Amino acid sequence: MEVIGSLIDIFLHIDQYLDQIIKDYGVWTYALLFLIIFMETGFVVTPFLPGDSLLFAAGTFAAGSDPALNVWLLWALVFIAAVLGDTINYWIGNKVGPKAFERDYRFLKKDYLDRTQHFYEKHGGKTIILARFVPIVRTFAPFVAGVGTMKYSRFLSFNIIGAFLWTAIFVFLGYFFGQIPFVQNNFELVVVIIILISVVPMVVEFVRGRARKEAPVPVVHGEENPG
Repeated sequence: MEVIGSLIDIFLHIDQYLDQIIKDYGVWTYALLFLIIFMETGFVVTPFLPGDSLLFAAGTFAAGSDPALNVWLLWALVFIAAVLGDTINYWIGNKVGPKAFERDYRFLKKDYLDRTQHFYEKHGGKTIILARFVPIVRTFAPFVAGVGTMKYSRFLSFNIIGAFLWTAIFVFLGYFFGQIPFVQNNFELVVVIIILISVVPMVVEFVRGRARKEAPVPVVHGEENPG
């Protein structure tokens, strides 16, 4: 519980933590931001790292008359980190993922792989793009793409588009709106709103999935064979 409480505190006060990091490490802050975004998107064991809120907070520190970070350098680095992270995650899934589904574990079941592959076949590359905006899901989407049948050349194009949109939207939202007094004075509320908006697609998909399971299966009556 203590670890969970610490993570929640970091998420809600990410601006204060980032401010202290910038004061302590200066230019090395870029490297730390690169590493966090790379790890959140690159390893299935680190989906708890801040993504959306961190990009937004970093964007706010790149604004103002005396910015602590250069917005263009910041955006370029986190964009590269997001692309590389998904790429590494894809190849981890491609090399070791299938073995994880050879038998059923508590959280890794063969049925999950089959369903996910079907979802990729149905929705195509937009799965990779949309997953960028959903916490936790964005960490697992490239892994499952690697486990499945999506070719890397096709995955890469959607990976780049998704990383471009995700990093640009949150960094520049912070850059243009982070200096507004209301946002500065209510940063915790803004972070909560960002998180809630991000998880809406996951909640909607969950509700739809439950509805499909509970829907009655139509019975088709065939004609009797007179012979």
